[in-house]
Amino acid sequence: MTLTSKLPQVGTTIFTQMSSLAAQHGAINLSQGFPDFPADQALLERASQAILHGNNQYAPMTGLPVLRQAIQDLIARYYDRQVNADSEITVTSGASEAIFDGITALVNAGDEVILFDPAYDLYEPAIALAGGVCKRVVLSAPDFRPDWSEFASLLTDKTRLVLINTPHNPTGTCWQDEDLEQLWQAIQHRDMFVLSDEVYEFIHYQAQSVSVHRHASLAQRSMVVSSFGKSFHLTGWKVGYVVAPETITRELRKLHQYITFSTATPLQQAIGEHLLSTPTASSELSPFYQAKRDVLRAALASSRFRLLPCQGTYFQLLDYSDISELDDVAFCQYLVKEVGVAAIPVSVFYQNPPTGQRLIRLCFAKDDATLLAAAQKLARL
Repeated sequence: MTLTSKLPQVGTTIFTQMSSLAAQHGAINLSQGFPDFPADQALLERASQAILHGNNQYAPMTGLPVLRQAIQDLIARYYDRQVNADSEITVTSGASEAIFDGITALVNAGDEVILFDPAYDLYEPAIALAGGVCKRVVLSAPDFRPDWSEFASLLTDKTRLVLINTPHNPTGTCWQDEDLEQLWQAIQHRDMFVLSDEVYEFIHYQAQSVSVHRHASLAQRSMVVSSFGKSFHLTGWKVGYVVAPETITRELRKLHQYITFSTATPLQQAIGEHLLSTPTASSELSPFYQAKRDVLRAALASSRFRLLPCQGTYFQLLDYSDISELDDVAFCQYLVKEVGVAAIPVSVFYQNPPTGQRLIRLCFAKDDATLLAAAQKLARL
């Protein structure tokens, strides 16, 4: 029998590879983006009680009402945007499912989708499976600012979707209000949509986060994707959600109902109750992670690594040009095997990495002791 792959270029993700190598060599794992500290005990107890008290059958396909109402309140509180919990909010099994559903719902064969490189590795396979064609705007170090003239030059009658991500993985940069306005000016007269990946929305280190939720015009033709895994240190729960106008939501739900149908009921119940009882929980994330960022940066300040600015997310980019001429994949393998620290090579997030770029990504969603131990090893280079 002959099997023809629909994704012939796709193998095991770099995150799985590096975590496996870290385990194999006993290295400190700052590669994959998961916390190594516990979540809020009250939230964990709510999940336990939800399981014990019988909330274990299918949730409504769109999400439990208590959670959708809590999300509606969250958006009103943080973004001063009024959305409808019944017709504009859909709970999904993680942000990854939400992004896949959104791309599949909006992109047809031959449609063009614009990405900003470096881009999260999920985007392109989902676009390819939908029959779409990727076009890319390259963001350049150290500030990774979008070039809006280049973006405008890529727009054609076939452009159907632009996929944006702020705060940005892997660079740790954040868009500004003028970026959203430039985007709107470029697309407002075109028949196209926006998918805004905002899973790190509450992890930013500036006065106010920049979100499509705050741009009324963009919001009316956008899907905004968020993640409770990021917001509550529970990546294994895989609970995300999408906010979109009713016409877009209707198409998204057609995909969602046949992919996962519904997300784990007791986890939805626990998060919904937690959001309603602890409305300030999300606002605590930025100072929490800023302190961890500062611990890592201070510990590496005297090293030969050059630290790029980090405005959001829990990722820090390091330039190792003064240390090695190895490409970043080889350098990360060296770090795991010889230094005892696992990192992610930034080149894997590009279609065509910039020539000579020497950048790696560290995750600082770790205990301070873990960060200091890793920094001590890296500072010896």
